[in-house]
Amino acid sequence: MKIAITGATGFLGSSLTKSLQLAGHTIHALVRDEQKMIGLIEPDYFVVGDINDHEALTKLFTRVDAVIHTVSNFRVVKGTDESYYKTNQAGTKSALKMARDCGVKRFIHTSTIGVHGDVKHTPANENSPLNPGDLYQSTKLLAEEACHKYAEEGAMEIVIVRPTSQYGPGDFRMLKMFRMIKHQRFLLIGPCREYFHAVYIDDLVRGYQCILDTKDLNGQIFFIGGERYLSLQEYIHTAARALGVKKPYIRVPYWPMYFAGWLCEVVCKPFGIEPPLHRRRIKFFKNNRAFNISKAKRVLGYAAQVELDEGMRRTVDWYRSEGLLD
Repeated sequence: MKIAITGATGFLGSSLTKSLQLAGHTIHALVRDEQKMIGLIEPDYFVVGDINDHEALTKLFTRVDAVIHTVSNFRVVKGTDESYYKTNQAGTKSALKMARDCGVKRFIHTSTIGVHGDVKHTPANENSPLNPGDLYQSTKLLAEEACHKYAEEGAMEIVIVRPTSQYGPGDFRMLKMFRMIKHQRFLLIGPCREYFHAVYIDDLVRGYQCILDTKDLNGQIFFIGGERYLSLQEYIHTAARALGVKKPYIRVPYWPMYFAGWLCEVVCKPFGIEPPLHRRRIKFFKNNRAFNISKAKRVLGYAAQVELDEGMRRTVDWYRSEGLLD
């Protein structure tokens, strides 16, 4: 197949590009900065442009069979509200329209488990209540709503993926946690009994490959995650084992830390500074995230293959090889 990937230099996008090429597919890549491809990906064809650039999208989508849409404006406190709507909502609408107009047959949209917010009844399934907790999650839900409208039209098959928390070699979002645990600076905030559900990057890519190989999925939503979820404290202890260090043991109350995060945002945001502590980071310790992946298993034949201990070990080995833990 000829597959167009938006956000091809991101963690997920680059992993998809390399794996799908190895599987024999031809990859068209949308990148914002050509320099970021160096040493990372070598697509068969690439277009430099923004997700709202219709001319770039037309070049990208012409004569392709499927689109995997991974572009997302991930959360930074100093980001403007407009930037979330522009990338997550308007950008997805642009990609949907141009893909349909170019005759693309299948569009796989990457959403987020965050559309469910703090899950009250675990494990959540694809039909569980939607309760986004911030602007990033809200705009990702708006993007899903746009996908549903195109699915109803029937001109192009639409599939929505809600990945659980992805990690693995090449990931930088969780690097700070690993560094802090290694250097014994990581604090346990609150009881840490809430659930956390991770997925190793190779398993997540495998989920997308299963979707590409399965017919008649229009309008379907799938959680792609690891085989099991566990408490946040267990997750942190697993990271410590992979690093070969003592488990974090200093515990502080949740709400004073949440207030401190709010205060940092108030002080830093007017100056365009990313605060060292903010509410989103503190909410990491409070949000309950556990998901039922049985639909992906049943419909797609998906099976996660990398256990958390092994995935953490591979991730730490990569961080070390890149000199990132110091």
